[in-house]
Amino acid sequence: MNVNLLIDNIVRQTTVLVAQLATAAGGRAPLAHVAGQVFVELVRELKTQGVGNKVIADMFGLTLRTYHDRVRRASESMTERGSSLWEAVLRYARQRQMLTRAQLLQRFSADDEANVRGVLSDLVESGLLFKSGRGDHTTYRAASDAEASAVLASDPDASAAGMIWVLLHQGGPRSAEELGRELNLSADSVQRALVTLLAQGRCREEGARYCADQCVILYGDEIGWEAALFDHFQAMVTAIASKVTQGKSRAAFGETTGGSTYHFDLYRAHPKEREVLELLSSVRERASALRAEVERIASEQPAAPDAEAYRVVFYVGQNTVNLDTLRGEQP
Repeated sequence: MNVNLLIDNIVRQTTVLVAQLATAAGGRAPLAHVAGQVFVELVRELKTQGVGNKVIADMFGLTLRTYHDRVRRASESMTERGSSLWEAVLRYARQRQMLTRAQLLQRFSADDEANVRGVLSDLVESGLLFKSGRGDHTTYRAASDAEASAVLASDPDASAAGMIWVLLHQGGPRSAEELGRELNLSADSVQRALVTLLAQGRCREEGARYCADQCVILYGDEIGWEAALFDHFQAMVTAIASKVTQGKSRAAFGETTGGSTYHFDLYRAHPKEREVLELLSSVRERASALRAEVERIASEQPAAPDAEAYRVVFYVGQNTVNLDTLRGEQP
């Protein structure tokens, strides 16, 4: 198995998805923190797999000292410990009515100036900062909550609640602090989301941790499409990771973990066109009915105390693509 080739192409496809999400509906989501976040998350996951710092540094092609410096820079601002540079600059701007570029550069003088300028540019492009003037006399003003919401075109509290609900169901019990760290949310956002989820009965509290026994996102649910997309993406990635961890590099008959992709090349009025196009709907209908039946039986016939409990996560997706567009031909 050519692991490097596979990793390169998965990264490329993931960046395509990130770029499309960042520009959805004409928006320009801030991305200044993404490269650092990817590095930090990769390091964290490699450590979880039991890989030491020296080996991780070698995997990135870095000396151990350079590796430690990069981890420190990506993890937090040199000026404000505990925050990324992107978070620190935006928070500082929000605390003041108006400030100049010179004031910002002075405030974050412990950080690399090029990085600070890059963060400012990205925040302006995203609509989270407004600027006027030129040079070091350029002034900046943070967007109000209403302005930021208009830029992001969504309800941030509803989005946070949806993401937390999915994570609690897919990943198991978490504390508020763990939720904030894993989803990159502020403590206030996590708290507001948990209050909403508890009030709606979507999660429950067990000591200092929260858990969700089910996660059903209905059509038109105010929790939002972000949660549904995250749920589907996480289910797919987790299934792939599970198979890789088991050392399986090929499909086997009767396996219970895996995935399959089918392509149907059609033409309008093809005898099987309707059957193929309705495949997603029919699978959804069957899966929903099966889930309801499983839950009914579980409520009527509870599992024995010594029964081994496990969960099956089934995911399905469908897309229609114009073949002329796919081949690069003019319609």
